Amino acid sequence: MVPDAATSFEDFCLWTYVLIDECWHRLAPLDRRPGPAPVCSDPELVTMALIGEAKGWHEETVLLSEWAQHRDLFPHQPSRTRFNRRRRQLQGAINAVRRLLLTALDLAADRQCVLDSLPIPVIRFHLVPKAARSYWQTYAASFGKVPSKSITIFGYKLYLLVTQHGIILDFVLAPANVMELQVGTDLLTDHTDLLVRGDKAFLSGPLQEELLANNRLRLQTLPRSNQQAQLPPAQVRAFNAARQVIETVTSQLAEQFGIEVNHAQSFWGLTARVITKLTAHTLCLSLNRLRGAANVLQIKSLAFPPPHAN
Repeated sequence: MVPDAATSFEDFCLWTYVLIDECWHRLAPLDRRPGPAPVCSDPELVTMALIGEAKGWHEETVLLSEWAQHRDLFPHQPSRTRFNRRRRQLQGAINAVRRLLLTALDLAADRQCVLDSLPIPVIRFHLVPKAARSYWQTYAASFGKVPSKSITIFGYKLYLLVTQHGIILDFVLAPANVMELQVGTDLLTDHTDLLVRGDKAFLSGPLQEELLANNRLRLQTLPRSNQQAQLPPAQVRAFNAARQVIETVTSQLAEQFGIEVNHAQSFWGLTARVITKLTAHTLCLSLNRLRGAANVLQIKSLAFPPPHAN
């Protein structure tokens, strides 16, 4: 267990590197590459990327500028272009790290989850030029409505399966115009033995029956207001509590991790950043659990420790 005390930035870096290095030793046999080992090792680069996302250093020029002030922690730092290229190449391994962290996190075994989505625009709606749009459309980016925000975006939606403790179990990045019910179906069919709560977009009697029969998964949705059968008060309260958790997680991803703002120039750059942000979120919750924090979702103090901790 890591110390349950006020952290410093150096502590955060050390704890993160130790976890990533431990995961990397388990992944190394699956990630053999030709040529000499880089001076900045893969665990070091991934640690820099994850901490950068937690700190809000979302643009690579900003991230490397900030890390240049901490060469005592990471003396061998790559150039911006090399950092960009290596992170894109390592995104599969970074997602594998996320999965390994989940296997060691007891709260990830929670059988009660919430299904929801958030927008990932790739170009601001009023700035969508035809030429740029044509590139992203080759990767299925599209216009789509976001009813919760009363906006239309060009890009994708990120669907999240989150436990009632705020652990992101799984995700899917889908074109913004794809029906939520279709994406939710694809995501949930990979899971079993869960109670999943979703909003009215996932309301489908046939889907609920299919998931229960084939996956032993109960999908609960709030009924529409014009339906005769309404949920009892206890289940409504459970939905409200679940909604608070998913809103906390999506707020953290949007505000602290900047997931709704695209700084990538390519689709694979976008996916690398999304995976890094989701892994960084899981990492922070894992560290809080190891520290014995009362609420693992209180993650901001890891990246931004109080002044007396530094």
